Amino acid sequence: METEQAMTRSPKRIEIRSLALIGSAHMVSHIYYLVLIPLFPLLQARLGVGFVELGLAITLFNIVSGLVQTPMGYAVDRFGARRVLTAGLVLGGAAYISIGLFPYYPWILCAMTLAGVANAVYHPADYAILGAVIEPSRVGRAFSVHTFAGFLGSAITPIGMLLGAEWFGFRIAIVAAGVLGLAVAMPLALAGWLDRHAAGAIPAGGAVQIPLRRLLTPTVLGLVGFFTLLSLSSGALTNYSAVALVSVYGLSFSSANLALSAFLFLSAGGVLAGGVIADRTRRHAEVAAFGFGGAALAILLVGTVNLGSVLVVAAMGLAGFLSGMISPSRDMLVRAASPPGAYGRVFGIVTTGFNIGGTMGPLIGGWIMDHNLPRWVFFSSVVFMALTAAMALVGDWRTRRRPTLALS
Repeated sequence: METEQAMTRSPKRIEIRSLALIGSAHMVSHIYYLVLIPLFPLLQARLGVGFVELGLAITLFNIVSGLVQTPMGYAVDRFGARRVLTAGLVLGGAAYISIGLFPYYPWILCAMTLAGVANAVYHPADYAILGAVIEPSRVGRAFSVHTFAGFLGSAITPIGMLLGAEWFGFRIAIVAAGVLGLAVAMPLALAGWLDRHAAGAIPAGGAVQIPLRRLLTPTVLGLVGFFTLLSLSSGALTNYSAVALVSVYGLSFSSANLALSAFLFLSAGGVLAGGVIADRTRRHAEVAAFGFGGAALAILLVGTVNLGSVLVVAAMGLAGFLSGMISPSRDMLVRAASPPGAYGRVFGIVTTGFNIGGTMGPLIGGWIMDHNLPRWVFFSSVVFMALTAAMALVGDWRTRRRPTLALS
């Protein structure tokens, strides 16, 4: 094992190891959001319940995660981000293992509630660690790798769960997903060096005492709305764009899904490009506004003009790249609004917007499709993207007028 002195001489190596641990945890968080969804047809047949009942489990997951995320931010700053993150991985892993072992509907609701509690850990803990360990000139790229790991987890989970269920049965597939969380938690639990080398971090138990009312500044509250709009801008699009393309333009189902895949995978590529941009500029609000403004124009084109399958795939891919590009700048905006020693709390507050949007977005998209208005899958996303771009600029203006909280 490396000595403390050897690690001190290699700060970049510490950053790489830290980013590997946190990126792995973030990948698990995205995997855990999608574990059950690809298996809904199998679970419906096995449990004798409808899709509405199964959807309730996902709704519970989002609601609980949203309610608990701000308190988890306080726990991160009070007890230490690494400890809280490890506990979240263990709890989430145990929840899914229990579903695989006891696949009964009432228990699935209970276990998904526990998984929602575990999910609330990731954003405040991840960003608190990265913000403390990564050198400021590289933090944008670190945020981009962290976000990319989550996108990658989302991309591989549906096919991974379906193949696992086909080869080994759905129960073993769910248990294996749970074991993955425990496997990622193990090296994190042993990474005491991460606490010692968190440059500028507040030690566990030593969180700066800042009242909640002083954290809920107009800038922070604006960022909650910003994150909600971010989630809403993609909610209906990712769930219903393929069906809408088939309905509006008569595209084949394979072409429509290829367009959606282009959006999702190029979003991941955009995240990595955005990390480089975030480290080279302080104009993060302008980057966010440009990215979502361009994405909105591309989606508006898809919703209004019959481009044909090739150009639809290209336009969706462009929209995905531009929307992914803003993610590191988005995180830098939150970091700029966070007082030292309160990163976990502020990220916990702000990222509740993801849960609000994650609860509302699929419902909006479902209402649109139920009322036979498939073009509005795209138009609603355009509206939310435009609002997101505007809010980024407004939030930046407020940040410039109201300096980051001074500690008393």
